[in-house]
Amino acid sequence: MKKIIALTMAALMMIAVFAGCGSEKSESKAASLNEVLTQINKDFPDATKGLTELKEKSDLNRYYSIDESKVDDFAAEINTDSSKASLEIVIVKAKDSDARDEIKEKLTNRYNAILSQYASYSADQLKMAKDCGVTEVGDNYAVLVVAEDYDGITEIINGKLG
Repeated sequence: MKKIIALTMAALMMIAVFAGCGSEKSESKAASLNEVLTQINKDFPDATKGLTELKEKSDLNRYYSIDESKVDDFAAEINTDSSKASLEIVIVKAKDSDARDEIKEKLTNRYNAILSQYASYSADQLKMAKDCGVTEVGDNYAVLVVAEDYDGITEIINGKLG
C-alpha cells in the first residue's frame, strides 16, 4: 500500500513539474524581437532585401518622433535610400498600453506620410502600401509594416508575439 501511495505522489509531482515548464514557455514566447525580424528576413528575402536595420532607440525618435523613454524594446528595418520606395518593418514593445497608443499614433503618422508620398508618383507602390498598415499585437506591441508580403510578414509577427 505504501508503495502505491509513493508512486502516486511521484507521478503527481512529475505532472506538476511539467505543468510549470509549460506555463514558463508561454510567458517567454515574445522574448526576442530580433528573432522575429530574423524569421521575417529568412521567410521573405525579397520583401526585406536592401533594408537597413535600426539599432539605436534614438533612431526611433529620428525617423518616427517616438520618445525613447516609452520604448521597452524594438526591432526595425527600413529603406534609407530616398531614391527607392519606402519599405519599413517596425516592431516596438512599449513600456505600457498608454505608451503603445502613443507609439501607434506616431507609426500611423509615418504610414499616412508614405501613402501620401506614393499617391503623388507611384500607383503600383500606392496599391501595395494600401494593403499594409499599423497594428497592435498583444498588450504592448505596435507594428508598422509597409512591404510586399504584408500578410505573411504580419502572420509571423502575430505568431511570435500574439
